[in-house]
Amino acid sequence: MKDDDSRSDMENDTSPSAEQQKTEDRWTQGPEVPPNKKRHEEAGHPDDDADTLRERQRLAQIEMMDHWIGGVLAEQRRSRRWKLFFRLLMLSLFAVALGLGIYRFYAPSEATPAAAHLARVDVNGVIAEDAPANAERIIEGLRNAWEADSAKAVVLHINSPGGSPVQSQRVYAEIMRLRESGDKPIVAVIEDIGASGAYYIAAAADDIVASPVSLVGSIGVIYSGFGLQEAIDRVGVERRVLTAGDNKAFLDPFQPFDDEDEEFWQSVLNSTHQQFIDDVKAGRGDRLSDDESLFSGLVWSGEQAQALGLIDQLGSIDDVAREYGDEVEWQNYTPSLDPFDRLTRRFTRTAAQLLGVDTSPSPLRFQSP
Repeated sequence: MKDDDSRSDMENDTSPSAEQQKTEDRWTQGPEVPPNKKRHEEAGHPDDDADTLRERQRLAQIEMMDHWIGGVLAEQRRSRRWKLFFRLLMLSLFAVALGLGIYRFYAPSEATPAAAHLARVDVNGVIAEDAPANAERIIEGLRNAWEADSAKAVVLHINSPGGSPVQSQRVYAEIMRLRESGDKPIVAVIEDIGASGAYYIAAAADDIVASPVSLVGSIGVIYSGFGLQEAIDRVGVERRVLTAGDNKAFLDPFQPFDDEDEEFWQSVLNSTHQQFIDDVKAGRGDRLSDDESLFSGLVWSGEQAQALGLIDQLGSIDDVAREYGDEVEWQNYTPSLDPFDRLTRRFTRTAAQLLGVDTSPSPLRFQSP
């Protein structure tokens, strides 16, 4: 009896329970995967009547709509966050620019040193209305340097290929005015290059100093452009230009440039060039040589320029300082640019260079090509 009971217990232990048999998949011999309860509820039961099925479908649609509305609201919240971020960013940039402007306006200017010194004004880079080397900034520095009683001389430190005729001529005229109104010397010192519009400015100084290997001269006027009328025809684009005045669009690169247009435009260049020549002669006087190529637009080394009378002596800014004493101090009167203005100017200039766009408002240039 005991053996039979123990055998019966063992069979009960090893045989699967009724529950396991019910949940075991007969095909895979594994646990049965329960059906999706949610889908089952949506599908309903076979015994459900039509009203119950419609109610279940309605609830399922409402739930789907809730999910959709939730997604739309989440996307709108993200969009609002980004808009808020960019608005705060622009507001911060505006606040920084405003703060820098207020600081620049109310900040105390540097006091003029009481000791004797040399007053320096920098002319760096292309001369243009929208560049750091613009007439307003240079003239402001010149006037401040000239009015400093303890300044022994005003030194224009030039390193520029030239630029705008108007901006160059304005600075030239101011230097000539100052030069004729007192006995304080104005010296132009050319570093790497002082060409075209930059030399126009230098010509107004009492003396010009340059290194033997500086580039000096380029007394001429340049206009450059492109003729794209054939290119636009090949692409098949029709350009529509309306003007009031027969010659209003004569410099349009997509219009033909005929002999009459060229003759007229050359007369404009010649007239501007003659003004350049007359001003250089007025500034340099009898120091200029009679070389016919002097005003041809050529650029010379400092050593050649001295022989032509374009400069007075070979040397550097350090040599100029030694002429006024071994321990003479320098004071830079060039108006400073605020950081925001400097950043925007550099960004604009770099973008224009990458795109090949000339940002100058005038097509004429006193600039070395």
